[in-house]
Amino acid sequence: MLLFIAFAVSVGVIVVGIIVFKSVNGLTRVVPGEDRVFLDPLPKSLRLLWPLVNFVVFHFGDKFSAKLVAKTDLQLRLTSLTFLMNAQQFLALSIVASLIATLVTLLLMFALDMFSFWVLLGVALLGYFYPRIWTRDVRRRRVTRILKHLPIYLDFLTLAVEAGLNINGALQKAVEKGPDGPLRRELEHVLRDLKSGLNRTEALRRLDDRLRIKEVTNLVGAVVQAERMGSGLAKSLRFQSEQRRSERFQRAEKQAMEAPVKLVFPLLMFIFPITFIVLGFPIAMKFVQEGLL
Repeated sequence: MLLFIAFAVSVGVIVVGIIVFKSVNGLTRVVPGEDRVFLDPLPKSLRLLWPLVNFVVFHFGDKFSAKLVAKTDLQLRLTSLTFLMNAQQFLALSIVASLIATLVTLLLMFALDMFSFWVLLGVALLGYFYPRIWTRDVRRRRVTRILKHLPIYLDFLTLAVEAGLNINGALQKAVEKGPDGPLRRELEHVLRDLKSGLNRTEALRRLDDRLRIKEVTNLVGAVVQAERMGSGLAKSLRFQSEQRRSERFQRAEKQAMEAPVKLVFPLLMFIFPITFIVLGFPIAMKFVQEGLL
Protein backbone atom coordinates (compact mmCIF):
# COMPACT_ATOMS: atom_id res chain seq x y z
CA MET A 1 0.00 0.00 0.00
CA LEU A 2 2.79 2.42 0.92
CA LEU A 3 4.61 1.60 -2.30
CA PHE A 4 1.46 2.35 -4.29
CA ILE A 5 1.02 5.72 -2.53
CA ALA A 6 4.67 6.64 -3.14
CA PHE A 7 4.34 5.65 -6.79
CA ALA A 8 1.14 7.70 -7.18
CA VAL A 9 2.77 10.77 -5.54
CA SER A 10 5.81 10.45 -7.82
CA VAL A 11 3.64 10.24 -10.92
CA GLY A 12 1.63 13.26 -9.75
CA VAL A 13 4.78 15.30 -9.18
CA ILE A 14 6.06 14.39 -12.63
CA VAL A 15 2.74 15.32 -14.28
CA VAL A 16 2.57 18.65 -12.44
CA GLY A 17 6.19 19.37 -13.40
CA ILE A 18 5.46 18.67 -17.07
CA ILE A 19 2.39 20.92 -16.99
CA VAL A 20 4.31 23.77 -15.32
CA PHE A 21 7.21 23.38 -17.76
CA LYS A 22 4.87 23.49 -20.76
CA SER A 23 3.07 26.52 -19.34
CA VAL A 24 6.31 28.44 -18.77
CA ASN A 25 7.61 27.38 -22.16
CA GLY A 26 4.40 28.58 -23.81
CA LEU A 27 4.62 31.93 -22.03
CA THR A 28 8.28 32.48 -22.98
CA ARG A 29 7.55 31.72 -26.65
CA VAL A 30 5.50 34.92 -26.82
CA VAL A 31 8.62 36.94 -25.97
CA PRO A 32 10.58 37.99 -29.09
CA GLY A 33 14.09 36.66 -29.40
CA GLU A 34 17.04 38.76 -28.24
CA ASP A 35 19.81 39.67 -30.67
CA ARG A 36 23.09 39.24 -28.76
CA VAL A 37 25.48 39.47 -31.71
CA PHE A 38 27.15 42.62 -30.38
CA LEU A 39 26.71 41.74 -26.69
CA ASP A 40 28.91 39.79 -24.29
CA PRO A 41 28.10 36.09 -23.93
CA LEU A 42 25.97 35.18 -20.95
CA PRO A 43 27.59 33.30 -18.06
CA LYS A 44 26.48 29.71 -17.61
CA SER A 45 24.67 30.61 -14.39
CA LEU A 46 22.41 33.07 -16.26
CA ARG A 47 21.61 31.08 -19.39
CA LEU A 48 18.87 29.02 -17.73
CA LEU A 49 17.28 32.09 -16.13
CA TRP A 50 17.51 34.36 -19.16
CA PRO A 51 14.20 33.31 -20.81
CA LEU A 52 12.41 34.17 -17.55
CA VAL A 53 14.30 37.47 -17.36
CA ASN A 54 13.23 38.42 -20.89
CA PHE A 55 9.68 37.32 -20.07
CA VAL A 56 9.55 39.72 -17.08
CA VAL A 57 11.04 42.53 -19.17
CA PHE A 58 8.58 41.96 -22.02
CA HIS A 59 5.48 42.00 -19.81
CA PHE A 60 6.46 44.27 -16.91
CA GLY A 61 9.49 46.26 -18.09
CA ASP A 62 7.50 49.39 -18.89
CA LYS A 63 6.20 49.46 -15.29
CA PHE A 64 9.66 49.88 -13.74
CA SER A 65 10.37 53.27 -12.17
CA ALA A 66 12.29 55.57 -14.51
CA LYS A 67 14.44 56.80 -11.62
CA LEU A 68 15.31 53.24 -10.61
CA VAL A 69 16.13 52.31 -14.21
CA ALA A 70 18.43 55.35 -14.55
CA LYS A 71 20.20 54.53 -11.28
CA THR A 72 20.63 50.90 -12.32
CA ASP A 73 21.95 51.94 -15.73
CA LEU A 74 24.62 54.09 -14.05
CA GLN A 75 25.61 51.17 -11.85
CA LEU A 76 25.94 48.89 -14.87
CA ARG A 77 28.08 51.47 -16.71
CA LEU A 78 30.42 51.75 -13.73
CA THR A 79 30.81 47.96 -13.63
CA SER A 80 31.23 47.62 -17.45
CA LEU A 81 28.19 45.31 -17.62
CA THR A 82 26.27 47.37 -20.17
CA PHE A 83 27.28 44.94 -22.92
CA LEU A 84 25.93 42.01 -20.88
CA MET A 85 22.48 43.33 -19.94
CA ASN A 86 20.51 46.55 -19.79
CA ALA A 87 18.95 48.15 -16.71
CA GLN A 88 15.52 46.59 -17.22
CA GLN A 89 17.02 43.13 -17.59
CA PHE A 90 19.03 43.64 -14.42
CA LEU A 91 15.89 44.59 -12.47
CA ALA A 92 14.06 41.61 -13.95
CA LEU A 93 16.95 39.37 -12.91
CA SER A 94 16.62 40.65 -9.35
CA ILE A 95 12.91 39.82 -9.34
CA VAL A 96 13.48 36.34 -10.81
CA ALA A 97 16.24 35.62 -8.27
CA SER A 98 13.96 36.71 -5.43
CA LEU A 99 11.11 34.47 -6.64
CA ILE A 100 13.36 31.44 -7.10
CA ALA A 101 14.92 31.90 -3.66
CA THR A 102 11.46 32.20 -2.12
CA LEU A 103 10.16 29.04 -3.86
CA VAL A 104 13.20 27.00 -2.86
CA THR A 105 12.85 28.16 0.75
CA LEU A 106 9.14 27.26 0.75
CA LEU A 107 9.92 23.75 -0.52
CA LEU A 108 12.53 23.30 2.22
CA MET A 109 10.07 24.55 4.84
CA PHE A 110 7.40 22.10 3.68
CA ALA A 111 9.94 19.28 3.66
CA LEU A 112 11.02 20.13 7.24
CA ASP A 113 7.42 20.74 8.34
CA MET A 114 8.05 24.30 9.50
CA PHE A 115 7.16 27.81 8.41
CA SER A 116 8.59 31.24 9.26
CA PHE A 117 7.39 34.40 7.58
CA TRP A 118 10.46 36.38 8.62
CA VAL A 119 12.86 33.79 7.22
CA LEU A 120 10.88 33.78 3.97
CA LEU A 121 10.98 37.58 3.83
CA GLY A 122 14.71 37.65 4.52
CA VAL A 123 15.42 35.10 1.79
CA ALA A 124 13.28 37.04 -0.69
CA LEU A 125 15.15 40.28 0.07
CA LEU A 126 18.49 38.49 -0.16
CA GLY A 127 17.54 37.07 -3.55
CA TYR A 128 16.48 40.51 -4.78
CA PHE A 129 19.63 42.31 -3.63
CA TYR A 130 22.12 39.56 -4.49
CA PRO A 131 22.64 40.80 -8.10
CA ARG A 132 23.49 44.24 -6.68
CA ILE A 133 25.97 42.67 -4.28
CA TRP A 134 27.49 40.85 -7.25
CA THR A 135 27.83 44.09 -9.26
CA ARG A 136 29.53 45.80 -6.33
CA ASP A 137 32.05 42.97 -6.20
CA VAL A 138 32.62 43.30 -9.96
CA ARG A 139 33.10 47.06 -9.53
CA ARG A 140 35.61 46.55 -6.69
CA ARG A 141 37.69 44.07 -8.68
CA ARG A 142 37.57 46.33 -11.75
CA VAL A 143 38.79 49.37 -9.79
CA THR A 144 41.58 47.29 -8.23
CA ARG A 145 42.86 46.17 -11.64
CA ILE A 146 42.68 49.70 -13.05
CA LEU A 147 44.65 51.17 -10.14
CA LYS A 148 47.21 48.36 -10.49
CA HIS A 149 47.83 49.08 -14.19
CA LEU A 150 47.52 52.87 -14.06
CA PRO A 151 51.20 53.61 -13.13
CA ILE A 152 52.39 51.34 -15.95
CA TYR A 153 50.31 53.15 -18.54
CA LEU A 154 51.39 56.52 -17.15
CA ASP A 155 55.02 55.47 -17.63
CA PHE A 156 54.32 54.55 -21.26
CA LEU A 157 52.50 57.84 -21.83
CA THR A 158 55.34 59.83 -20.25
CA LEU A 159 58.03 58.10 -22.32
CA ALA A 160 56.04 58.54 -25.53
CA VAL A 161 55.38 62.25 -24.90
CA GLU A 162 59.00 62.89 -23.95
CA ALA A 163 60.02 61.13 -27.18
CA GLY A 164 58.06 63.76 -29.17
CA LEU A 165 54.62 62.17 -29.72
CA ASN A 166 51.39 64.01 -29.03
CA ILE A 167 48.80 62.63 -26.60
CA ASN A 168 47.00 60.70 -29.36
CA GLY A 169 50.16 58.90 -30.44
CA ALA A 170 51.15 58.34 -26.82
CA LEU A 171 47.79 56.69 -26.11
CA GLN A 172 48.20 54.48 -29.16
CA LYS A 173 51.66 53.34 -28.05
CA ALA A 174 50.48 52.76 -24.48
CA VAL A 175 47.60 50.59 -25.70
CA GLU A 176 49.97 48.59 -27.91
CA LYS A 177 52.57 47.97 -25.20
CA GLY A 178 50.49 48.00 -22.00
CA PRO A 179 49.12 44.96 -20.15
CA ASP A 180 45.67 43.64 -20.96
CA GLY A 181 42.86 44.61 -18.64
CA PRO A 182 39.95 47.03 -18.14
CA LEU A 183 42.19 50.11 -18.34
CA ARG A 184 43.50 49.05 -21.74
CA ARG A 185 39.96 48.57 -23.04
CA GLU A 186 38.95 51.99 -21.73
CA LEU A 187 41.93 53.65 -23.45
CA GLU A 188 40.99 51.84 -26.66
CA HIS A 189 37.54 53.38 -26.23
CA VAL A 190 39.19 56.81 -25.94
CA LEU A 191 41.09 56.20 -29.17
CA ARG A 192 37.87 55.21 -30.93
CA ASP A 193 36.24 58.42 -29.69
CA LEU A 194 39.16 60.43 -31.05
CA LYS A 195 38.94 58.71 -34.43
CA SER A 196 35.22 59.41 -34.57
CA GLY A 197 35.86 63.15 -34.43
CA LEU A 198 35.67 64.06 -30.74
CA ASN A 199 38.30 66.42 -29.39
CA ARG A 200 40.73 65.21 -26.75
CA THR A 201 39.05 67.04 -23.89
CA GLU A 202 35.64 65.52 -24.58
CA ALA A 203 37.09 62.02 -25.07
CA LEU A 204 38.96 62.22 -21.77
CA ARG A 205 35.90 63.62 -19.99
CA ARG A 206 33.93 60.61 -21.23
CA LEU A 207 36.65 58.32 -19.87
CA ASP A 208 36.33 59.99 -16.47
CA ASP A 209 32.54 59.70 -16.58
CA ARG A 210 32.71 55.97 -17.40
CA LEU A 211 35.16 55.10 -14.63
CA ARG A 212 34.41 57.56 -11.79
CA ILE A 213 37.76 56.82 -10.10
CA LYS A 214 39.56 59.59 -8.22
CA GLU A 215 42.99 58.79 -9.66
CA VAL A 216 41.67 58.80 -13.23
CA THR A 217 39.84 62.07 -12.53
CA ASN A 218 43.12 63.66 -11.38
CA LEU A 219 44.88 62.40 -14.51
CA VAL A 220 42.19 63.72 -16.84
CA GLY A 221 42.18 67.07 -15.06
CA ALA A 222 45.98 67.37 -15.31
CA VAL A 223 46.02 66.55 -19.04
CA VAL A 224 43.15 68.91 -19.83
CA GLN A 225 44.71 71.73 -17.82
CA ALA A 226 48.13 71.19 -19.41
CA GLU A 227 46.63 71.44 -22.90
CA ARG A 228 44.51 74.44 -21.99
CA MET A 229 47.34 76.39 -20.31
CA GLY A 230 50.02 75.29 -22.78
CA SER A 231 52.29 73.89 -20.06
CA GLY A 232 54.53 70.86 -20.40
CA LEU A 233 52.45 67.70 -20.71
CA ALA A 234 55.40 65.37 -20.09
CA LYS A 235 56.12 66.98 -16.72
CA SER A 236 52.50 66.64 -15.63
CA LEU A 237 52.38 62.98 -16.73
CA ARG A 238 55.63 62.18 -14.89
CA PHE A 239 54.28 63.79 -11.72
CA GLN A 240 51.07 61.76 -12.05
CA SER A 241 53.07 58.56 -12.61
CA GLU A 242 55.22 59.10 -9.52
CA GLN A 243 52.19 59.96 -7.40
CA ARG A 244 50.21 56.90 -8.53
CA ARG A 245 53.20 54.62 -7.89
CA SER A 246 53.63 56.11 -4.42
CA GLU A 247 49.93 55.54 -3.70
CA ARG A 248 50.23 51.93 -4.85
CA PHE A 249 53.11 51.33 -2.42
CA GLN A 250 51.08 52.96 0.35
CA ARG A 251 48.12 50.67 -0.38
CA ALA A 252 50.44 47.65 -0.26
CA GLU A 253 51.88 48.78 3.09
CA LYS A 254 48.36 49.33 4.46
CA GLN A 255 47.29 45.82 3.43
CA ALA A 256 50.45 44.37 4.99
CA MET A 257 49.74 46.14 8.29
CA GLU A 258 46.09 44.99 8.23
CA ALA A 259 47.05 41.33 7.73
CA PRO A 260 47.90 40.58 11.43
CA VAL A 261 44.60 42.11 12.57
CA LYS A 262 42.65 40.03 10.04
CA LEU A 263 44.45 36.87 11.20
CA VAL A 264 43.35 37.27 14.83
CA PHE A 265 39.87 35.76 14.31
CA PRO A 266 41.06 32.64 12.38
CA LEU A 267 43.79 32.13 14.98
CA LEU A 268 41.36 32.31 17.90
CA MET A 269 38.62 30.22 16.26
CA PHE A 270 40.57 27.51 14.43
CA ILE A 271 44.32 27.36 15.08
CA PHE A 272 44.62 27.96 18.83
CA PRO A 273 41.89 25.42 19.84
CA ILE A 274 43.48 22.71 17.69
CA THR A 275 46.92 23.51 19.16
CA PHE A 276 45.58 23.26 22.72
CA ILE A 277 43.87 19.96 21.89
CA VAL A 278 47.07 18.48 20.42
CA LEU A 279 49.13 19.63 23.40
CA GLY A 280 46.56 18.79 26.06
CA PHE A 281 45.43 15.34 24.82
CA PRO A 282 48.58 13.44 25.96
CA ILE A 283 48.42 15.18 29.34
CA ALA A 284 44.74 14.34 29.76
CA MET A 285 45.34 10.68 28.79
CA LYS A 286 48.20 10.50 31.32
CA PHE A 287 45.89 11.76 34.05
CA VAL A 288 43.25 9.18 33.03
CA GLN A 289 45.81 6.34 33.21
CA GLU A 290 46.93 7.48 36.65
CA GLY A 291 43.33 7.64 37.83
CA LEU A 292 43.39 11.35 38.48
CA LEU A 293 40.48 12.02 36.06
